[in-house]
Amino acid sequence: MLKKLHHVAYRCKDAKQTVEFYTKMLDLKYNASVTNDRVPSTQEFYPHLHVFFEMEDGSYIAFFETPTAPEMSPRDGNTPEWVQHLALEVADVKTMLAGKERLEKAGHKVLGPIDHGFCQSIYFFDPSGHRLELTAPCWREGEKEEHAKEAGPALAAWEKKKREQGWVKN
Repeated sequence: MLKKLHHVAYRCKDAKQTVEFYTKMLDLKYNASVTNDRVPSTQEFYPHLHVFFEMEDGSYIAFFETPTAPEMSPRDGNTPEWVQHLALEVADVKTMLAGKERLEKAGHKVLGPIDHGFCQSIYFFDPSGHRLELTAPCWREGEKEEHAKEAGPALAAWEKKKREQGWVKN
C-alpha cells in the first residue's frame, strides 16, 4: 500500500530561523510554503505557515509555525531525549563528518560519530529543539537481509523479556 515517505511535519518556533538552519546547515532545498488562517482539514482558526524542504528522493521535511498557539515543547516530557529524533541519511562517512564540522563551526553541539555497526551517526538539535541524526550507512553484504530475518524473533524475545521483568502487566 505505502510507496514512500511524502513528508514528515513538526512544529517550529520560528519559520525564518528554521529555513536558515535547514538550508545553510543541511543543504536542503526550501521548496514551498503555505500560509492559512484555518486548518484545511478541520477549518479550525489557527493561523500558520507550513514550510517544506525537499530531499533528494523527492520526500519532504516540513514545519508549521503557529504563532497563536501556546509555547511549544519539541517532545513528550515522559520520553527520554534520545528517543524521539529524525534520522537523515547522507552519502557516506566523509559527508557526515563534513556536516559535523559545519554544524560545530556554526556553534551547534554535536554528539558522535557513533558506530552502530550498520551505520555511523552524529546527533544534534535544530533551533526548535528537535533532535536530528545524520547517518551514513555501513551495511555489510547480506546484513540487511539478516536483520529482516531476525526482526520477528527479536520482537518475540522483547515481549517475553518485558513480561518476565514485570515491565508490563499481562
